[in-house]
Amino acid sequence: MTYCVGMMLDKGLVLMSDTRTNSGVDNISVFRKMFTWQEPGERIITVMTAGNLASTQAVVSQLEERMKEPGERENILFEAPTMFNVATEIGRLLRSTIGERQSANGARGQGKFTASIIVAGQIKGMEPRLFMVYPEGNFIEASLDTPFFQIGETKYGRPIIIRGYDREMSLEDGVKLLMVSFDSTLKANLSVGLPLDLQVIERDTFEPKHQHRITHEDSYFQTISAGWGDALKHAFHSLPDYSFYRDD
Repeated sequence: MTYCVGMMLDKGLVLMSDTRTNSGVDNISVFRKMFTWQEPGERIITVMTAGNLASTQAVVSQLEERMKEPGERENILFEAPTMFNVATEIGRLLRSTIGERQSANGARGQGKFTASIIVAGQIKGMEPRLFMVYPEGNFIEASLDTPFFQIGETKYGRPIIIRGYDREMSLEDGVKLLMVSFDSTLKANLSVGLPLDLQVIERDTFEPKHQHRITHEDSYFQTISAGWGDALKHAFHSLPDYSFYRDD
């Protein structure tokens, strides 16, 4: 399984993904699910993937190949005029890749090759943008009403983000919020696991402000995990006690 989050703040974008893929508790592997392309001073584009690994790797590989042969193929990542066009092309690649694999496997392939992708980034002269691309190739964009997207195992970490999110929060607080969200997911679901990949894109810089791989030895993440657990216990015990003999 997977857990990836892209979050839009006034100051930029905060992105985090896990790296675990597994087919049962005895077959666990680590694969990167966050990929970045940038043109200094002009644009930065990052994608995070969830779903069938073969399908998502095929999409990323096609994007990488277009980077290697710019004279022979249209390089949508560097030539697209807007992030909307980037999301459109990635959606087209995802839809065609899934369709090809399902067709090649007949009835056995139905529903087995689905995937989804978060697309984030900024092009010079435009606002940072964040998209969720579905297996069908269509997508939605983050807004004031929907300022973050999750893919994969979303249910355990979502309440944390909803309660703690503030669009005006600092990028550092955004990182802390996502770490709490991921810690809650890790505690609840063994199919999501360390290491985690973190990237922060500050508005109008067109390069990562911060990139970090969070491992089991990461002291800050350990502190967040232990502190959040203690804070929850304290908050629980500070609530009014329930009585079996209430008058109301």
